[in-house]
Amino acid sequence: MDEALIRSLTPGVLGALVRRGADFAAAEDAVQDALIEAIRVWPADPPRDAKGWLVTVAWRKFLDVRRAEAARRRREESVDEEPTPGPAASVDDTLQLYFLCAHPSLTPSSAAALTLRAVGGLTTRQIAQAYLVPEATMAQRISRAKRTVSGVRFDQPCDVATVLRVLYLVFNEGYSGDVDLAAEAIRLTRQLAAAIDHPEVAGLLALMLLHHARRATRTAPDGGLVPLAEQDRSRWDTKSIAEGVEILQAALARDRLGEFQAQAAIAALHADAPTAGETDWVQIVEWYDELAGLTDSPIVRLNRAVAVGEADGPRAGLAALAELDGSLPRHAAVAAYLHERDGDLATAARLYAEAAHKAANLAERDYLTRQAARLNTARAR
Repeated sequence: MDEALIRSLTPGVLGALVRRGADFAAAEDAVQDALIEAIRVWPADPPRDAKGWLVTVAWRKFLDVRRAEAARRRREESVDEEPTPGPAASVDDTLQLYFLCAHPSLTPSSAAALTLRAVGGLTTRQIAQAYLVPEATMAQRISRAKRTVSGVRFDQPCDVATVLRVLYLVFNEGYSGDVDLAAEAIRLTRQLAAAIDHPEVAGLLALMLLHHARRATRTAPDGGLVPLAEQDRSRWDTKSIAEGVEILQAALARDRLGEFQAQAAIAALHADAPTAGETDWVQIVEWYDELAGLTDSPIVRLNRAVAVGEADGPRAGLAALAELDGSLPRHAAVAAYLHERDGDLATAARLYAEAAHKAANLAERDYLTRQAARLNTARAR
């Protein structure tokens, strides 16, 4: 069965059940049961209308569960309660489901986690890594969120900031290459920007476009990671860069700065540099200062340390890095890079090896391992 097809259909099926009156948690369970049934049936008897088939089967699964729960009160359900089999309406419910999951009864972090799991298709482990928490902690958070929204009405105003956060996390997961959701996140953010006139929505869209413009150059033909400084800038998507910069400039002109606009400004400065050596690191540090003031994120401060190392020299970068928790993801990799630039190859090689051991994916691990080997070879000469 085509996993990409299933991923594209799942939000629409889930949205159809919610609109028919199913509470979110029960609807999600019913959709999962329908997918299992599809795995069993479709290889031998593929349906003409995949979404219509899934909606019909999922609704039946939902009704079966409700009948069992209400067996004492109601022994039979009318056949009319089931949707008539046939072609389903071609409606994109994905963005609406993002808003449904951003329910005011949930905290922003729980709403984001629930949406990533139920709509974005990410695993609990991937979500935990994005939030820098243990997988077991994230599993409990998602379970509590499902229980909270089970049976509640989805007619209260949702949290747009939470929807933006979820779209951003989905894009990042897709951009990493682990799950190819980056293009879908851009599509949904375009829809949101068309519906909501807000500078942070525009800032997020600009940020996505600027990052996505470099995607083709982020990996080598063998799948190896290519750092920003070594990417072939002639292969960057100049059309996406121009669009992202135009959207960003219009958002910044409204003088309502937010974190996505600040991140997009940093990405635009990278995109504007003809070569890595011509990057305006001084301005990038200034934007990281703005971003740190908006978010107080340790990851932002980690990235700022790199920028400080480029603008003011590696020792200044190491001094900024010393203020941060050494257990942060990529802390060892940043320290290795700055020590190498400072000429301490032995420490840099050791830290690259340490960073490789902690890497979140194979491409990053291989790159860091090669960096450590390169420096050890250089030291042996």
